[in-house]
Amino acid sequence: MEKIYIYNEMKKQNIPEEISALITEEEIIMFQELQIRIKELNNKTNLTRLVNGDDYWVSQVFDSIWPFKTFQNINFDNKKFLDIGSGCGFPGLAYAITHPTSEIYLVDSSKKKTDALKSVIKEINFKNNIHVINARIENLAHQSSMRNSFDITATRAVSNPSTVSEYIIPMLKKEGLGVLYCGKWTDEESKNLEKTLAILEGKLKEKKKILLPKNKGTRNIILIQPKNFCPEIYPRKVGKPEKNPL
Repeated sequence: MEKIYIYNEMKKQNIPEEISALITEEEIIMFQELQIRIKELNNKTNLTRLVNGDDYWVSQVFDSIWPFKTFQNINFDNKKFLDIGSGCGFPGLAYAITHPTSEIYLVDSSKKKTDALKSVIKEINFKNNIHVINARIENLAHQSSMRNSFDITATRAVSNPSTVSEYIIPMLKKEGLGVLYCGKWTDEESKNLEKTLAILEGKLKEKKKILLPKNKGTRNIILIQPKNFCPEIYPRKVGKPEKNPL
Protein backbone atom coordinates (compact mmCIF):
# COMPACT_ATOMS: atom_id res chain seq x y z
CA MET A 1 0.00 0.00 0.00
CA GLU A 2 2.81 2.40 0.92
CA LYS A 3 4.61 1.72 -2.38
CA ILE A 4 1.45 2.74 -4.27
CA TYR A 5 1.26 5.96 -2.24
CA ILE A 6 4.89 6.73 -2.95
CA TYR A 7 4.45 6.04 -6.65
CA ASN A 8 1.40 8.31 -6.81
CA GLU A 9 3.30 11.05 -5.01
CA MET A 10 6.18 10.57 -7.46
CA LYS A 11 3.88 11.05 -10.45
CA LYS A 12 2.84 14.44 -9.08
CA GLN A 13 6.41 15.69 -9.28
CA ASN A 14 8.13 17.07 -12.33
CA ILE A 15 11.19 14.83 -12.30
CA PRO A 16 13.84 16.12 -14.74
CA GLU A 17 14.21 13.98 -17.85
CA GLU A 18 17.97 13.84 -17.24
CA ILE A 19 17.19 11.72 -14.15
CA SER A 20 14.76 9.46 -15.99
CA ALA A 21 17.39 8.80 -18.66
CA LEU A 22 19.92 7.59 -16.06
CA ILE A 23 17.89 5.30 -13.80
CA THR A 24 15.03 2.80 -13.84
CA GLU A 25 11.46 3.33 -12.66
CA GLU A 26 12.13 1.10 -9.66
CA GLU A 27 15.15 3.24 -8.72
CA ILE A 28 13.10 6.43 -9.12
CA ILE A 29 10.54 5.01 -6.66
CA MET A 30 13.34 4.27 -4.18
CA PHE A 31 14.67 7.81 -4.53
CA GLN A 32 11.15 9.12 -3.92
CA GLU A 33 10.90 6.98 -0.79
CA LEU A 34 14.28 8.29 0.34
CA GLN A 35 13.07 11.85 -0.22
CA ILE A 36 10.00 11.23 1.97
CA ARG A 37 12.13 9.74 4.78
CA ILE A 38 14.60 12.66 4.69
CA LYS A 39 11.72 15.15 4.82
CA GLU A 40 10.27 13.36 7.85
CA LEU A 41 13.62 13.40 9.64
CA ASN A 42 14.14 17.05 8.75
CA ASN A 43 11.20 17.85 11.01
CA LYS A 44 13.26 16.58 13.96
CA THR A 45 16.83 17.06 12.74
CA ASN A 46 18.10 19.60 10.25
CA LEU A 47 19.79 17.22 7.80
CA THR A 48 19.64 19.18 4.54
CA ARG A 49 17.72 22.00 2.88
CA LEU A 50 17.85 20.22 -0.51
CA VAL A 51 14.68 18.15 -0.22
CA ASN A 52 12.24 19.56 -2.79
CA GLY A 53 11.98 19.73 -6.57
CA ASP A 54 15.17 20.32 -8.53
CA ASP A 55 17.10 20.87 -5.29
CA TYR A 56 16.54 17.19 -4.52
CA TRP A 57 16.41 15.60 -7.96
CA VAL A 58 19.31 17.54 -9.49
CA SER A 59 21.50 18.85 -6.65
CA GLN A 60 21.25 15.62 -4.65
CA VAL A 61 20.25 12.67 -6.85
CA PHE A 62 21.62 13.54 -10.30
CA ASP A 63 24.78 15.09 -8.88
CA SER A 64 25.47 11.95 -6.81
CA ILE A 65 24.95 9.35 -9.53
CA TRP A 66 26.13 10.88 -12.81
CA PRO A 67 29.86 10.13 -12.24
CA PHE A 68 29.07 6.41 -11.97
CA LYS A 69 27.16 6.54 -15.24
CA THR A 70 29.55 8.68 -17.27
CA PHE A 71 32.91 6.85 -17.02
CA GLN A 72 32.00 4.03 -19.39
CA ASN A 73 35.44 2.39 -19.14
CA ILE A 74 35.12 1.77 -15.37
CA ASN A 75 33.05 -0.97 -13.72
CA PHE A 76 31.38 0.45 -10.60
CA ASP A 77 29.29 -2.63 -9.74
CA ASN A 78 29.90 -5.14 -6.96
CA LYS A 79 32.33 -2.90 -5.07
CA LYS A 80 33.15 -2.05 -1.47
CA PHE A 81 32.17 1.63 -1.32
CA LEU A 82 32.99 4.25 1.32
CA ASP A 83 31.24 7.62 1.61
CA ILE A 84 33.23 10.00 3.85
CA GLY A 85 31.12 12.74 5.45
CA SER A 86 27.91 11.13 4.28
CA GLY A 87 25.58 13.69 5.88
CA CYS A 88 22.02 12.85 4.81
CA GLY A 89 23.28 9.99 2.61
CA PHE A 90 24.54 11.52 -0.61
CA PRO A 91 26.31 10.20 -2.56
CA GLY A 92 26.43 6.92 -0.60
CA LEU A 93 22.74 5.98 -0.56
CA ALA A 94 22.30 7.19 -4.14
CA TYR A 95 25.14 4.92 -5.23
CA ALA A 96 23.57 2.09 -3.19
CA ILE A 97 20.25 2.42 -5.03
CA THR A 98 21.88 2.33 -8.47
CA HIS A 99 24.49 -0.32 -7.56
CA PRO A 100 22.59 -2.88 -5.43
CA THR A 101 25.37 -5.50 -5.49
CA SER A 102 27.89 -3.22 -3.75
CA GLU A 103 28.64 -3.11 -0.03
CA ILE A 104 28.25 0.39 1.42
CA TYR A 105 29.98 2.17 4.31
CA LEU A 106 28.64 5.57 5.38
CA VAL A 107 30.90 7.53 7.72
CA ASP A 108 30.09 10.80 9.46
CA SER A 109 31.46 12.47 12.59
CA SER A 110 27.99 13.74 13.59
CA LYS A 111 26.04 11.23 15.70
CA LYS A 112 22.85 13.11 14.87
CA LYS A 113 23.43 12.39 11.19
CA THR A 114 24.50 8.76 11.58
CA ASP A 115 21.44 8.10 13.78
CA ALA A 116 19.28 9.59 11.02
CA LEU A 117 20.99 7.44 8.39
CA LYS A 118 20.36 4.30 10.43
CA SER A 119 16.70 5.25 10.67
CA VAL A 120 16.44 5.77 6.91
CA ILE A 121 18.10 2.42 6.16
CA LYS A 122 15.69 0.59 8.48
CA GLU A 123 12.70 2.06 6.66
CA ILE A 124 13.80 1.50 3.05
CA ASN A 125 14.35 -1.90 1.48
CA PHE A 126 17.90 -1.49 0.22
CA LYS A 127 19.37 -4.58 -1.41
CA ASN A 128 22.89 -3.71 -0.26
CA ASN A 129 24.67 -4.53 2.96
CA ILE A 130 24.98 -1.01 4.43
CA HIS A 131 27.12 -0.04 7.43
CA VAL A 132 26.80 3.32 9.21
CA ILE A 133 29.77 4.47 11.28
CA ASN A 134 29.93 7.47 13.61
CA ALA A 135 33.64 8.35 13.63
CA ARG A 136 36.27 10.80 12.49
CA ILE A 137 37.91 9.56 9.32
CA GLU A 138 41.32 10.64 10.65
CA ASN A 139 40.94 7.96 13.36
CA LEU A 140 39.13 5.36 11.28
CA ALA A 141 41.86 5.38 8.64
CA HIS A 142 44.37 4.05 11.16
CA GLN A 143 42.31 0.95 11.98
CA SER A 144 43.78 -2.06 10.21
CA SER A 145 40.32 -3.43 9.40
CA MET A 146 39.45 -0.27 7.44
CA ARG A 147 42.69 1.01 5.93
CA ASN A 148 43.48 0.00 2.31
CA SER A 149 40.23 -1.97 2.11
CA PHE A 150 37.90 -0.05 -0.25
CA ASP A 151 37.38 -0.27 -4.00
CA ILE A 152 35.75 3.17 -4.16
CA THR A 153 35.91 6.06 -1.71
CA ALA A 154 33.94 9.25 -2.33
CA THR A 155 33.63 12.68 -0.73
CA ARG A 156 31.06 15.32 -1.57
CA ALA A 157 30.76 18.77 0.04
CA VAL A 158 33.33 17.87 2.71
CA SER A 159 36.41 20.06 2.18
CA ASN A 160 39.03 21.13 -0.37
CA PRO A 161 40.54 18.53 -2.74
CA SER A 162 43.92 18.35 -0.98
CA THR A 163 42.32 17.76 2.42
CA VAL A 164 39.90 15.08 1.23
CA SER A 165 42.67 13.32 -0.70
CA GLU A 166 44.42 12.83 2.63
CA TYR A 167 41.24 11.13 3.85
CA ILE A 168 40.68 9.07 0.69
CA ILE A 169 44.03 7.63 -0.39
CA PRO A 170 44.74 5.72 2.88
CA MET A 171 41.36 3.99 2.64
CA LEU A 172 41.79 2.62 -0.89
CA LYS A 173 43.00 -0.75 -2.03
CA LYS A 174 46.06 -0.59 -4.28
CA GLU A 175 43.78 -0.69 -7.34
CA GLY A 176 41.02 1.41 -5.71
CA LEU A 177 39.48 4.63 -6.95
CA GLY A 178 38.81 7.94 -5.17
CA VAL A 179 35.93 10.11 -6.38
CA LEU A 180 36.13 13.81 -5.52
CA TYR A 181 33.08 16.00 -6.18
CA CYS A 182 34.19 19.58 -6.83
CA GLY A 183 32.50 22.76 -8.01
CA LYS A 184 34.89 25.11 -9.75
CA TRP A 185 38.30 23.76 -10.71
CA THR A 186 41.33 25.98 -11.25
CA ASP A 187 44.92 25.41 -12.37
CA GLU A 188 46.06 26.30 -8.86
CA GLU A 189 43.82 23.63 -7.33
CA SER A 190 45.13 21.12 -9.85
CA LYS A 191 48.75 21.93 -8.90
CA ASN A 192 47.95 21.72 -5.19
CA LEU A 193 46.24 18.35 -5.64
CA GLU A 194 49.14 16.91 -7.65
CA LYS A 195 51.55 18.06 -4.92
CA THR A 196 49.39 16.45 -2.22
CA LEU A 197 49.01 13.20 -4.17
CA ALA A 198 52.79 12.95 -4.61
CA ILE A 199 53.19 13.06 -0.79
CA LEU A 200 50.41 10.48 -0.31
CA GLU A 201 51.79 8.13 -3.01
CA GLY A 202 48.73 8.78 -5.15
CA LYS A 203 48.02 9.98 -8.67
CA LEU A 204 45.37 11.79 -10.69
CA LYS A 205 43.54 9.36 -12.96
CA GLU A 206 40.90 11.36 -14.80
CA LYS A 207 38.78 14.52 -14.61
CA LYS A 208 35.36 15.27 -16.06
CA LYS A 209 33.30 18.48 -16.05
CA ILE A 210 29.58 19.00 -16.70
CA LEU A 211 26.94 21.66 -16.29
CA LEU A 212 24.27 20.27 -13.98
CA PRO A 213 20.69 20.35 -15.34
CA LYS A 214 18.26 23.12 -14.41
CA ASN A 215 21.04 25.72 -14.03
CA LYS A 216 22.35 24.07 -10.87
CA GLY A 217 25.94 25.01 -11.63
CA THR A 218 29.20 23.43 -12.73
CA ARG A 219 30.46 20.12 -11.38
CA ASN A 220 33.93 18.66 -11.74
CA ILE A 221 34.62 15.04 -10.85
CA ILE A 222 38.22 14.20 -10.06
CA LEU A 223 39.27 10.55 -9.98
CA ILE A 224 42.38 9.70 -7.98
CA GLN A 225 44.24 6.44 -7.30
CA PRO A 226 47.07 5.11 -5.14
CA LYS A 227 50.42 4.55 -6.83
CA ASN A 228 51.74 2.71 -3.79
CA PHE A 229 50.46 2.26 -0.26
CA CYS A 230 50.05 5.59 1.50
CA PRO A 231 52.64 6.37 4.23
CA GLU A 232 51.26 5.30 7.59
CA ILE A 233 51.42 8.77 9.15
CA TYR A 234 48.51 9.89 6.93
CA PRO A 235 45.91 11.05 7.57
CA ARG A 236 47.29 13.27 10.30
CA LYS A 237 45.51 13.85 13.63
CA VAL A 238 41.93 15.14 13.76
CA GLY A 239 41.65 18.65 12.31
CA LYS A 240 45.17 18.85 10.86
CA PRO A 241 44.28 18.00 7.22
CA GLU A 242 41.58 20.68 7.30
CA LYS A 243 43.66 23.40 8.96
CA ASN A 244 46.93 22.67 7.16
CA PRO A 245 46.42 20.93 3.79
CA LEU A 246 49.51 19.18 2.48
